Amino acid sequence: MAITLVNPTGLPEIDAYRQVSVASGSRIVFMAGQVAWDADGVTVGEGDLAAQVEQCYVNVATALAGAGASLDDVAKLTVYVVDWSPDKMPRLMDGITRAAQRLGVTAAPPATLIGVAALDVPEHLVEMEATAVLD
Repeated sequence: MAITLVNPTGLPEIDAYRQVSVASGSRIVFMAGQVAWDADGVTVGEGDLAAQVEQCYVNVATALAGAGASLDDVAKLTVYVVDWSPDKMPRLMDGITRAAQRLGVTAAPPATLIGVAALDVPEHLVEMEATAVLD
């Protein structure tokens, strides 16, 4: 595997992700930001942050599979949330947990969460993008 996830001594251990990923592969996979669309372009979970997070995460996995990668190959995950506030964290984590269970994964790459004013359309509450590395 091209990715090793690490929590270095001296940094806090966060349950949802590791602080560092070390990539040793030679191919890098970039993807467009994934929103809560199903395969037909219909928004899933309108008004429901957890449902949209789940769909975004599943879409990230689908995009990775299209490049011959999986969530285990992700070096970095970036999550954009509309009107972010800390009280939304339980719903965000619920969506990630549901997606991980649905996909049968426990991947926890380094992640960045960024609050934004808006995304591409008003009904989208979250967008995710990942960078993966393959051998």
